[in-house]
Amino acid sequence: MERVKQSLPALAIVALLIGAWWISVVVTKSMIFPSPWKVVTGTAELIEDGTLWMHIGASLMRVGAGFFLAVIVAIPLGLWMGWVRGAYDTLNPLFQILRPISPIAWIPIAILWFGVGNASPIYLIFISSVFPMIVQTVVGVHTIEKRYLRAAENFGVSRYTLFTQVVIPAVLPQIIVGMRIGLGVAWLVVVAAEMIALRSGLGYMIMDSRNAGNRYDLVIAGMIIIGLIGLMLDGSMRMLEGLKLVRWRYVH
Repeated sequence: MERVKQSLPALAIVALLIGAWWISVVVTKSMIFPSPWKVVTGTAELIEDGTLWMHIGASLMRVGAGFFLAVIVAIPLGLWMGWVRGAYDTLNPLFQILRPISPIAWIPIAILWFGVGNASPIYLIFISSVFPMIVQTVVGVHTIEKRYLRAAENFGVSRYTLFTQVVIPAVLPQIIVGMRIGLGVAWLVVVAAEMIALRSGLGYMIMDSRNAGNRYDLVIAGMIIIGLIGLMLDGSMRMLEGLKLVRWRYVH
């Protein structure tokens, strides 16, 4: 009941937005922009013919693959850069140059390297999510409280033990924050990434609905579905904050 009460303000805002949307369509008598009910019926149409689940599955597969590759690259690399000063001084300028480049700008390179298929959107999702995780991991290592390191050094522990038993546990909360940011960015660029994908995915569905008949009800439905899945993905990442290894960071 407590969670229901906490969610009531958010649900009220959503209801007000839907009401305002519906009223604006009725008042303007728009022949193009769909009403909420048209979006619902369009979504039901996709569910009935099974294409919605195909598109959702394709997008989740590509985002999952790109994000997984980013995790296995970013976390070890970020730990190394944060722990070894020479690695940080060498690689950080390069990453700071690459990080602001929009994933859309990488589309021609992705097509040139990987062709038109699943590999290209997976690469775009990887390149969009790897840099936030690297940066956050490095920041996590650099902001470890010095008393932890001094206490370990006073006990004469080796550098390897210091890294594995002190540094990694201390930086785990920051790693999880970086993973949340990375997954959010990965899901954010799914539309742009699937512009060069095969005939599947929520991004492809939105572009195809716009180009093949001006089905704006399906365009809006795709946008809403992307938002809802993004909310669920972020919620699943937040569950990692409850792990025993990182719970200390979130205790108030």
